[in-house]
Amino acid sequence: MQCLSLATLPLNLTFPRVRQLKLVPYIRAMNNRMYDAFIWLLRSMLSLEKLTLKGLYWLFVGPVTYFSLTLSQADRTETLEKPPSRSLSLSCGSQAPQLHKAFPNSMEEADRISSLPQDVIVSILSRLPLKDAIRTSALARSWRHLWTFRSLLSLGTYLYLDRLGDTSDIYGDDPVASSWIERVHHVVSSLRSPLLHFALAHRFSSDQLALLQRLLDLLLQKGSVKKFHLSSFFDRGVIHLPSFHSLKQLQLHRCCIVLPADFRGFDRLSSLTLHNVQISNDHMHLLIHLSNNLTAFKGTNFVALGDQPVSIKLNLPLLRYLEFGLNKYVEKVEVVSAPCLEQAKIWNFIFPILQKFASLHLGLVTSTAVTVSSLSLDFGVLECLSLATLSSNFTFPRVRQLKVVLCIRAMDKTRYDGFIWLLRSMLFLEELIIEVDDNASYTNWVDVRMIELYSMKHDGLSCLNKTLKSVIIEMEDLNDVMIGITLVKFFMLNARALKIMNVVYWIGSEVESNMIEELQKVKVTTSSKANVVIIRQIEN
Repeated sequence: MQCLSLATLPLNLTFPRVRQLKLVPYIRAMNNRMYDAFIWLLRSMLSLEKLTLKGLYWLFVGPVTYFSLTLSQADRTETLEKPPSRSLSLSCGSQAPQLHKAFPNSMEEADRISSLPQDVIVSILSRLPLKDAIRTSALARSWRHLWTFRSLLSLGTYLYLDRLGDTSDIYGDDPVASSWIERVHHVVSSLRSPLLHFALAHRFSSDQLALLQRLLDLLLQKGSVKKFHLSSFFDRGVIHLPSFHSLKQLQLHRCCIVLPADFRGFDRLSSLTLHNVQISNDHMHLLIHLSNNLTAFKGTNFVALGDQPVSIKLNLPLLRYLEFGLNKYVEKVEVVSAPCLEQAKIWNFIFPILQKFASLHLGLVTSTAVTVSSLSLDFGVLECLSLATLSSNFTFPRVRQLKVVLCIRAMDKTRYDGFIWLLRSMLFLEELIIEVDDNASYTNWVDVRMIELYSMKHDGLSCLNKTLKSVIIEMEDLNDVMIGITLVKFFMLNARALKIMNVVYWIGSEVESNMIEELQKVKVTTSSKANVVIIRQIEN
């Protein structure tokens, strides 16, 4: 739309057969020229039936004509309606009535929401952007200050809230100024209903730290917060984490955290996520040790506090999900006890990972092997499996699903042996998911000897002969699909119990034209009875 010039476009140009239009606008940058081009597009689509705006993260701030738009953002669909700001006639034909919205004939016909029960109205207001929820006070006396009964607040800029997994709700025109956090404090203090879910994401400056701490203290006084998400994006200064008594979910991102002196733990905390967090080992131990009801723990990309490396012990009787990402600051991770653990995911941030972490990775794997049924490992784990480990008789008796990331172009003999060791150790594996990561930072060449290894018959792999029914090979960024076919050949040759082989690749990636022919050859030469399914996946 930025490139469309009305001077070069004939006004009588139309698109008579277009039924669907998809745009990716950046509304905050919508100037008059782009807006005129947008209106020209709508005027030119005589038979338009569906209009989709993808990636709309802000409300319209420029002139907006009165019509209804269906917006798609991830899995969320909502309708945006705006009053007219200037006169404009859109001729979209009789087949597109949804682009026109007539004014209601009477106020009674227009106001059908006010008759709903108050708790239903409050639930609706809780899901509106904060600005719109506040503006509803002007609708009628019965609506006045109803927004103060909302139980959910998610405030900040879209980028940072997105990393927290929350929906953007921008409050205030200048989130950089200190007045922004003061307005947030005013909103929280105005709420008359228990605040159950609070998410705040903002790049705080040093002069805002005291204001942030004052806001957190106010939340503690509310005493009702069950879900607390904080992304401070603040590299200097320490945040004192309040002792929320009702807290069930805690998510911290890029924060330097200190626990209060009288910290007694979160008795009800069930989910803990720490990403890029600075915290002392003593406080880390207290946070985990005094949260005995944790069922999910995610710890990724820790940052050392001074010269002190990160050391973590997990002794959690109810833990069911463990996700851990390692980097150079992590010295030790020990799973002391997790008898209920079902799913574990281990990955790292550095390639190649330092050799001193080999025992660390192995310790995580072996300590969770007794109970875990679903295991996810990245390419760095294969690199860390030592020869002593590969020669052991260690097994994973309960693992039914394994997901592993492989970089075939960097697959040397050590990593290959680690991969075979994993398959040999999982006696009852039923589903294997392989994500092929063709990372150019490893190398741009392939060892021919590795391709030969994938073509060999292997004995002693119990799961391949008895229990493995499904293999999924995802080749999202693979430049040479033919290399990925070597994996297909390996399992078609060795997995005698295999029933279905799924080969997934993204539309738009470089795919060899003879891939289907090569897969047919593999099926014939291996005499496999497995069905080969090729899935062409469309990127969102």
